[in-house]
Amino acid sequence: MRPLVASIDLSAIRHNYAVAKRCAPGRQAFAVVKANAYGHGAREVVAALHDEADGFAVASLEEAAEVRALHDEARILLLEGCFAAQEYQVAAQLGLDVVLHSAPQAQQLLAARLGRPLNVWLKLDSGMHRLGFSEAAVREWHARLCGTAQVAELNLLSHFACADERGSEMTEQQLEHFLSLLNLDFAQRSLANSAAILTIPAAHMDWLRPGIMLYGASPFRELSAEVLGLKPVMSLTAELIAIREINVGEAVGYGASWVAARPSRIGTVSCGYADGYPRHAPSGTPLLVRGQRVPLVGRVSMDMLAVDLSDLAEAQVGDAVQVWGAQLPVDEVAQAAGTIGYELLSKVTPRVPRRYFSG
Repeated sequence: MRPLVASIDLSAIRHNYAVAKRCAPGRQAFAVVKANAYGHGAREVVAALHDEADGFAVASLEEAAEVRALHDEARILLLEGCFAAQEYQVAAQLGLDVVLHSAPQAQQLLAARLGRPLNVWLKLDSGMHRLGFSEAAVREWHARLCGTAQVAELNLLSHFACADERGSEMTEQQLEHFLSLLNLDFAQRSLANSAAILTIPAAHMDWLRPGIMLYGASPFRELSAEVLGLKPVMSLTAELIAIREINVGEAVGYGASWVAARPSRIGTVSCGYADGYPRHAPSGTPLLVRGQRVPLVGRVSMDMLAVDLSDLAEAQVGDAVQVWGAQLPVDEVAQAAGTIGYELLSKVTPRVPRRYFSG
């Protein structure tokens, strides 16, 4: 087999979910498992949290059906709601909690003939301006939906735009908008994503929505996952498949963009952008060989990348290369590459085998 594997620690998933719950005693939490559990494998993550999670959150009916097949009882929140009128019947059959974020969605729900009523979450656009009703529209639809045959439980939900920026004035404004609607008779309320769970107790409400923190990455640029008490979940491990010596002035990789300023020892690593490693990662992005950080050099190829081993004379072909993981946080790699841990984890492609363990 090609020497590249994503090793996933399911006990770390359980630990990180428990951290979220400890941040907000007495609250319930939807474990966010959309996008194949951020690249970790939705089936395995749901199974790992089967007895711990109060519910799960997904982005589509297909994802919801996969979760329901694994868990008969957990609440499953459809974060973007239904995309077509006929999907409400499927949502009812699956017993989902459904978000409503627009008047057309709400009208389709009211026109639907369902086998059983749905738990409905009205989404407030509290300032992010991506999805959701205005405050006035929430009040209007609250009145129209209360007591209808299609609605079992009417709830309120919103989403922060800047919770990962501590002290953000916008976060305070969004919280105020949300709190202004609490005089309405909603059964349940949900506002806190990972960043808010960890740092904004006033946002905890009834249901938490931990996402990136479940997977052992930090939502904050200035606070590491380790400081937050989170355990890394995925270790992406490749191998040195070749080593060569090059002279001053010789180049490495496509476009000859990196040129040796000294006699250099260059290692070729079995990982590339077709595996999910960011093609735009610049020279200097760290990888780990024999416990030592070594810099990426040159452009990332589809199946390979190169590292400078000039300061690691003992490195040899066959050595393991940690792309990110327990000793090299994904957030550090993401920051060097000008992106976020969410993107790196969720973009690990299906051709990379996942191996699961616990503890």
